[in-house]
Amino acid sequence: MELRQLQYTLQIAAERNFSRAAEKLHIAQPSLSQQLSKLEKELGVLLFQRNTSSVELTHAGEKFVEQAQVIIDAVELLRQEMSDISQLRTGRVMVGSMPITGAHLLPHVLPVFKHKYAEVEITLLEDSSMNLEKLTASGQTDLSLLSLPLAIPTLAYEVLGEERIDLAVPPEHPLAGRESQDIRTSLAELKDEPFIVLKEGQGFRKMTVELCRAAGFEPRIVFESNNMETVQSLVAAGMGVTLVPHFIARAPRSEFVPVYLPLAEPVPSRTLVIAYRRGRYLSRAAEAFIETFKATVAGLTDH
Repeated sequence: MELRQLQYTLQIAAERNFSRAAEKLHIAQPSLSQQLSKLEKELGVLLFQRNTSSVELTHAGEKFVEQAQVIIDAVELLRQEMSDISQLRTGRVMVGSMPITGAHLLPHVLPVFKHKYAEVEITLLEDSSMNLEKLTASGQTDLSLLSLPLAIPTLAYEVLGEERIDLAVPPEHPLAGRESQDIRTSLAELKDEPFIVLKEGQGFRKMTVELCRAAGFEPRIVFESNNMETVQSLVAAGMGVTLVPHFIARAPRSEFVPVYLPLAEPVPSRTLVIAYRRGRYLSRAAEAFIETFKATVAGLTDH
């Protein structure tokens, strides 16, 4: 039994598809199938049931994957500990990030980190919050920038800070005049407004819907987008209103600029966190990245 065979099996289990697993592993699909068959022959059990539409774990496969993950984590722990013992200022940290939030926070964090730890390689992976939780839980990222609550209980986290939620409205909207009047808008006042939101699978879309429901209404969604810049531009063009995290409530890179308004008490907010697999060894490089991120977010919230 070889370590790479364990890694191959875990990837097949994660993808439930040989083609996608082979692509992620950067090997040919026939080679992947051959290695799995060799492993199953050695073990004397079938790990996967194959059919034309899917690949499913057998009972033996479920047990194997569970223990294989433990072994892979232990190997990574050993590798990281030996790297730290060597006292080298080198390392590599795989960081997962929500595209929207990361686009506005990481440009503040990464230059500071690279100045202090020039030899540490940071690799970024952008995905939806739902997928990032899965990637982090399976150890495919060391750390991920997410917001509470987390759906997967095997994830631990450190709080980066609280970020208030603002309202964005078109410049000609009746509420826009409140910008100069210092009048706060309650969420309940938005019950008849058309909403422009992010698409399913993005954490802030879920938060927007839940905040509206808590205010006593179901948001009337008229447009959806994968891009918060597009959402803000559509708001500015008069197509509806939206909620925006304060760190990214800024003029979109276009001629369409919405008006941003603070919401009434209790002001809604979200908790930003750095998440990692519970029990996973964090290298000194990863710990340094967390501390740099904390300090940077604290500096932003002070302004």
